[in-house]
Amino acid sequence: MKKYINPKKSAWPQLLQRPTRALNDLETTISEIFSEVQRKGDIAVATYTQKFDGVTINNSQVSEEEINAATISEALKKAILLAKDNIETFHKAQKTATVRVETMPGVVCWQEKRPIKKVGLYIPGGTAPLFSTILMLAIPAKLAGCTEIVLCTPPSKDGTIHPAILFTAALCGITKLYKVGGVQAISAMTFGTETIPAVYKIFGPGNQFVTAAKQRATNYGVAIDMPAGPSELLVFADETAIPAFVASDLLSQAEHGIDSQVMLVSTSEIVLNNIMIEVETQLDKLPRKEIAKQALLGSKSIVVSSEEEAIELINQYAPEHCTIIAKKEAFFVQNIQNAGSVFIGNYTPESAGDYASGTNHTLPTNGYSKQYSGVNLDSFLKSVTFQKISEKGIEALGPFIEIMADAEGLQAHKNAVSLRLASIRNNAPTRETLNNR
Repeated sequence: MKKYINPKKSAWPQLLQRPTRALNDLETTISEIFSEVQRKGDIAVATYTQKFDGVTINNSQVSEEEINAATISEALKKAILLAKDNIETFHKAQKTATVRVETMPGVVCWQEKRPIKKVGLYIPGGTAPLFSTILMLAIPAKLAGCTEIVLCTPPSKDGTIHPAILFTAALCGITKLYKVGGVQAISAMTFGTETIPAVYKIFGPGNQFVTAAKQRATNYGVAIDMPAGPSELLVFADETAIPAFVASDLLSQAEHGIDSQVMLVSTSEIVLNNIMIEVETQLDKLPRKEIAKQALLGSKSIVVSSEEEAIELINQYAPEHCTIIAKKEAFFVQNIQNAGSVFIGNYTPESAGDYASGTNHTLPTNGYSKQYSGVNLDSFLKSVTFQKISEKGIEALGPFIEIMADAEGLQAHKNAVSLRLASIRNNAPTRETLNNR
C-alpha cells in the first residue's frame, strides 16, 4: 500500500480512484456475447462457458439429484443455518405497513408493496464459491414474495457446483439453478434461452465484466440492483484501534480479488505504520496471499489532519464497506453520508456483515454508494399507489385540476374532470354543458 501524508484536496480525485478498467474497454466483448446469446440461446451460453470457464456443459440446469447429493460438514451447516436466521430476522423487520392518507375530504391515496415476480440471482464462483451471497439475495427475495427466482453461478473445472452453494440454494428454496457464470449468465437472464428463463431484475455482485454486463442489461428493459463490482473497504483508525484487528479487516477484503481495493485512513502516521506492520505479518500466512498482494498494490494508506477531514474524504470516496474505530465514534456515525455498510468499533469485523450478523453484503461499489443503497427487502418490491375519490372529493378537487390542465394546454385532461363535475351537478353530462365550460 502506498502511503500519503496530508495530501492536498485537489489531489483527492486522483488519489481515490479505483483500480478498475474503463467500461469502454469491456464493451466490445460484452456486446458480442449479448448478441450471440440473444440469437443462439443455449448454444452461445455453452460456447462461452467452454471459452471462459474451460468446461463443456451439456445441460446447464442443476438436477435434483445433484442438489440432493451435495454434502457439507455439520459445522458448516450449523453456521449457515445461524446466518440464515439472523439475515431473515433483520430483513423481516424491514417490512412496512400500507400507507393510507386522506389528502383532503373525499380523496384517499394509499401505497402498497408488490413483489417483483421474476428475479435473477448471480452468485460469483471463480476463485471462491460465495454461497453466503445466496443467503443475502434469496432470503429477501422469498420474504418479498418473488414467485420465480433464477440462480446462475459459474461451474468449476469439472463441471460441478460447490456443494455449499447447492446446500444453501436448496435451504433457501431455490429450484432453478444453472451452471453458468460471467457475461453469458447475465445475458441469458436478460433475454432468456431454451433453458434459462428471462427475468425482470438481476441481483448480485461480480467482477468488472459482470458489473458492466448488468449495466448493459438495462438497455433491454431489465432492472439491476446496483453497480456492484470488485470489493472495497475503507478503514478509519485512531489510537484506540487494535492494529492486528484493522490489518485483518484490510486483508479480508484484499483477498477477494486482485482488483479489490482497501484504504486505510488515520490522523496519526504512527497508528498507520503500526497497522501496516501487522498487514505484512498476517499477509505472509494467508493461503490467498498472492491475490491479496496484488490488491494491495492498488490500495492506499492516507494520513489526514483531522477527523473532519477524514469524514470529507470518506464521503468523497463513498466506500462499499466502511470501518470506523475511533474515540469520536458518534461523530463519524452522524456524519457519514456515503457508504454501503458501516462497521463500528474494534469488535465489529467486516466479515460479520459478509456472513452472519444479519445485514446484507450486496452493496454498491466504485463510489455508487453516493446514490445507491445496498440490497434490502425493498429491492425485491415495487411500490404501487392507489387512490379513490368520492363525488364530494372530485367536487372539491376538480376545479383546481381543470385550472392546471388548462394552463398546460391539455384539454382532454380538463374534460376528464369536467365530465364528472357536470354529471354531479346535472345528473347527466350534455354537450351544451361541456361546451359552456
